[in-house]
Amino acid sequence: MTRSRFVQPLLFYVFASILAVFALIPFFWMVSTSLKSKGALISIPIQWIPEKISFEGYSKIFTVFPFAKAIFNSLFISVASTGIVLVSALMAAYVFAKIEFKGREAVFALFLATMMVPGQVTMIPVFLVLKEFQLLNSFTGLLLPSVFNPFAIFMLRQFIKTIHNDFLDAAFIDGATQPKVFLRIIVPLSMPIIATLGIVTFMGAWNDYFWPLIVLSDRELMTLPLALSSLNGQYGSEYNTLMAGSLISMLPIIVLYMFAQGFFKAGLQMGGIK
Repeated sequence: MTRSRFVQPLLFYVFASILAVFALIPFFWMVSTSLKSKGALISIPIQWIPEKISFEGYSKIFTVFPFAKAIFNSLFISVASTGIVLVSALMAAYVFAKIEFKGREAVFALFLATMMVPGQVTMIPVFLVLKEFQLLNSFTGLLLPSVFNPFAIFMLRQFIKTIHNDFLDAAFIDGATQPKVFLRIIVPLSMPIIATLGIVTFMGAWNDYFWPLIVLSDRELMTLPLALSSLNGQYGSEYNTLMAGSLISMLPIIVLYMFAQGFFKAGLQMGGIK
């Protein structure tokens, strides 16, 4: 009995370690390829660890293409999109969770119904609207659809509903207004779920390829996924350049998760508590 108590956890950790190794192989190959010279890319047998480290791919990616500009564009769009989603969704979620008005549940059900409509269906109508208002090929047109995010509203509303009304009643008795209650009570108590949603939204905006491809046509406004796609066309055989660009594109997500993983875990755990 005692032996099985130790064997089962040991088998689990061994199995989890094997899965982790397989999951990290593509990342290791990406790092290894980005540090190879052009000649080492076609060497046989394959060099998993380059004999001579070369930063040719990293230097080339910034000399043949405005990659720094693409990084800045993606960072700006991701931060702005995350801010827009959090502010608009948080205010809407507070209304749906804590403010009583006629038809509230019906309106919220309508919001949820929009989640069942694929994004590809609304993409053409939104594109035509942006064209009518001359917002194509601009960051404004790219960010405008972020104002309405039913998933974010649903996620925040479910969390805000768990905040006890006694906090709000006490604030109203002390003379607080709705904006003050929202800023002083709802927002601080919702920080774990806000951080979780912020990470998810940032990752989605950072990796988004299709919508920027449709809206943006100016090379100076190009985002990082579009830049990587362009490199794939121009330097398809130079895998060190492609892997260097892909690795650079991953770094902000890794850094963001490292700093916010505590909030991320807390948000997921609280989201499962009724």
